[in-house]
This record gives sequence, C-alpha cells and structure tokens, in this order.
Amino acid sequence: MSQERLTMRKIKEVLRLKWEAGLSNRAIARACKISNSTVSETVRRARAAGLSWPLPEELGEEEVYQRLFPKSAPAATIPQRLQSEWAEVRQEMSKRGVTLKLLWQEYREKYPEGYGYTQYCEHYRSWCKQVEPSMRRVRTGGEELEVDYAGMTVPVVDPESGEIWEAQIFVSTLGASGYTYAEAQHSQELEQWIGGHVRAFIFLGGVPKILRPDNLKSGVKKANYYEPELNPSYQEMAMYYKVAVLPARPRKPKDKPKVENGVQNVERWVLAPLRKRTFFSLADLNQAMQPLLKALNERTMQHLGKSRQELFLELDQPALQLLPEKPYEFAEWKTVRVNIDYHVAFDKHYYSVPYTLHRPPVEVRATERMVEIFYLGKQVAIHPRSRKQGGFTTCPAHMPSRHRFVAEVTSEYLLHQGQAISPVTAQLIQAILSSRPYPEQAYRTCLGVLSLSKKYPPSIVEQACQRALQGQLLSYGLLKAELEALASTHNPNQDPLPAHDNIRGSDYYQ
Repeated sequence: MSQERLTMRKIKEVLRLKWEAGLSNRAIARACKISNSTVSETVRRARAAGLSWPLPEELGEEEVYQRLFPKSAPAATIPQRLQSEWAEVRQEMSKRGVTLKLLWQEYREKYPEGYGYTQYCEHYRSWCKQVEPSMRRVRTGGEELEVDYAGMTVPVVDPESGEIWEAQIFVSTLGASGYTYAEAQHSQELEQWIGGHVRAFIFLGGVPKILRPDNLKSGVKKANYYEPELNPSYQEMAMYYKVAVLPARPRKPKDKPKVENGVQNVERWVLAPLRKRTFFSLADLNQAMQPLLKALNERTMQHLGKSRQELFLELDQPALQLLPEKPYEFAEWKTVRVNIDYHVAFDKHYYSVPYTLHRPPVEVRATERMVEIFYLGKQVAIHPRSRKQGGFTTCPAHMPSRHRFVAEVTSEYLLHQGQAISPVTAQLIQAILSSRPYPEQAYRTCLGVLSLSKKYPPSIVEQACQRALQGQLLSYGLLKAELEALASTHNPNQDPLPAHDNIRGSDYYQ
C-alpha cells in the first residue's frame, strides 16, 4: 500500500507530538487519526532531511514539503523490467529462502532510481496474472508433489481371450517445475496406487516434503476438510518415505492445479498420439509412453523460456530428500478377530497368535513375504506368508498347555478314552494326532470321534474305525459317513447278548 500524503498542518502536528511532547508513534497515530506506519515514515523523512523541532522559521511550508518529499526522476529515466526479467523473478522465487522483498533489494542495488517496493510488487503480480491467471502461490523447489489419475484411459487387448480392458493412467507433477511422471496401471486399487508413488519417487531420484493427492478411496479412507483419514497402507508408505500427505479439499481442483495441468498435458502429448495403436499388454503401453513423456518434459515452455526438465534440475532436484536404500514394499492391512483356537484368518490361511488373545480384534499387516499381527499397536506375532488355503501356520510359543475350548484335554486323555472304547479306536485317535503338525490341532477331531462312539453300537464303531485306519480316513466327517453307511445295513438281532450273571439262558426254563 502506498504512503499516505499528509497536509503540512498534520505533518507539523506529528513532528510536534514526537519531538516536543515525546509521545510514541502509536499514540501520535491515534491522536492524528492516521496509521502507525505513516507516523514512522514522516519522522524518518524529517530526520533524513535534517529537520528538527521547532521548524526553522526561514523555511516556508512549500520548502519543508519538498525536503520531506523530493520529486523523483522523470519516468523516462527509471529503469523498467522487461517481461523476460519477470520470468526470472518468478523462477528465483521458487528457490528456498528467496522472497520478493529480497529480489527487490537486489533490483534497487542495480537500479537505485528504479521502482519502489510497492510498485515493484504490483508490476510483478500483474505479470503473473497475464502468464498464469490461476496462480495463487509461489512453489518452493522440492516441496510438493501432486498426484492424480487421468480421466482418459487406454484400451488394452488380452492376446488370449481378445477381451478389451481399460488401463488407468497415474500422473504426478512437481509443484515448482511442473516436471511430470506418468504410467499405465491395471486399476486404481490400493496396491497400484501406492506402487505408482514408489515408481514416481524412483523416477524423480528423490522424495518431496509434501504429497497432495485427490480424495481417492485408495489414498483417503475418509475425506474431511480439517482431518482427512488416510488409508493405513498409504499412511505407512508416507511414514516410510518421511513425507507429509495433505489431500486436496473435496471438489476443489485448484488445490492441486499443477497435476490438473499435468493430466491435461499427458492426455494431449502422450496419450493422444497413441490413440491409433493397439496394445496387448501393460508393459507395451508403458514402453510406448516413455519417449513421449520424455519429450513433454524437455519441451520449452513459451512463457518461461525453459523446459520442465531444466526447471527440475535447477529448482526441484537439489531440494528433494534422499531415497531410502530399499523401495517401500506394499503391505495390506486388515482388522480381524482372534478365533477360539487362537488363530486369525487372512487370505483363507490361519496364523497363530498368543493364546491369551482370546476373541479381541487385531490388525494384520501382510506383505508379499510376511504376515505381522498387531494388538493395540504392538506386534504380537509374525509369520512367513503362506498361500495354502485352509492351512495352519502355528508358532509353538503361542500354544497353551491345554486348549481353552476343552478343559483338561491332552493327547494322553484322548488316547485313554479311545482305549476304553476299543484298541482299534485308540489306534485311530493316535493316527489322527500324528497326522497334524501339532497334536493340539487334532483335538477337536478326536473329540468328535469319541462322541460318535456313543451314538452307535460298539460292533459298528469297531468296524468303522478299522475301515478308517485302512483307508487313512483321518477326519470326523469321513468317519461319520462310514458309521452312517454301516448303520443303514446293520441288523440289531444279529448282535449276541453280552455275558451277564443276571441273564437267564434257555436251560432256566426246562
């Protein structure tokens, strides 16, 4: 804002209150109904002009005013900045620690009679509106990477089935230079979304300080203006790379204008030239995109006179954070409950946890190779990942001495109960216990065998157990089916009566 021009009467009052009454600048401003900065500037000019209070009588008001506000040089003699020089100012502003005031000071050192600070700023902002109407703030090099998916997709043909599916285009753009990375992906699912970020960081050779995504479900679990809730896997990736995630506001594309422009450029200069080509794999599509993307980044921008590649090397690359030694490995998170047998299910496989965790919800973090289980944020178990559906992965340290679901049950107890029925039943129970990696995993099957023996005659149980041993039918369901089959053909009159002193034979009636 330009300096207020005061009347000589008010100027005299300001100087009197300052040098005669000894008031503060703030008190003088209140008394004279002017701004505090105007008081400071008036006193500064008076001192610079060598004036004191009371003012010399020989100086008239006009002369005093000329001393305070000397006429500047004619407009024609003031050095003016060329349009190309404003572009240089904008570029310098992208460097860390550089402000418009610092650039103005350097300008005045070069042109002592040049623009004042206010005019300098007005001319610069006017130039910015001409070359970039939507520009709202100056971007610092290496600070921000904006990410999004393009609206345009690319058809890919399955060479075996002939089915056509649409490849999604992931785009990221650096805020200061506009340097752009793009790749084709199978979908916008979480694994693809995070993989795009990892490959973008590798492409840039470093990591920015801020990520600004859209509110895509793969990245933002719950959109909120003040506290957006990030997807746990996305948050973990951000923590791994030590980058802050600041999602754009919902339905506010101007929060990420660089990537909006980047998406438009990718669609125009990378995807459109490929529109007449047929691709049979994602790898072929990405390979075809690379030279076009390179040309886009190397193309000179008319309003700046430099390419995105040149600006990246000058502004962004020196300010990027170093990449970690290894790229982030995608991890999937899932909240599950602990089953009664102290195992949790993930991807149709069962992993053990300490048996004391009975029924509470826990969090499973699964990578391609490992499965970790957390309770209240603390890791309680870790296992190699298994792809065997229906299988068990059990750590011996997690197992109780006795199962919680059946008190006092041990292998010895089950064998003793089986022996009480018949030796063949005991042999079947022993075979079932030996067929599992850990005997405890067979306890429920053995209890089922014992319960079946109470529902059928001993002769049928004996015969069914014998057949089960011979055919290695070591499960509750198979033994039950065998018993039902034998029971359907069994004649109860064929069973001999058991020997007993109280049973009368045929001789008793003669």
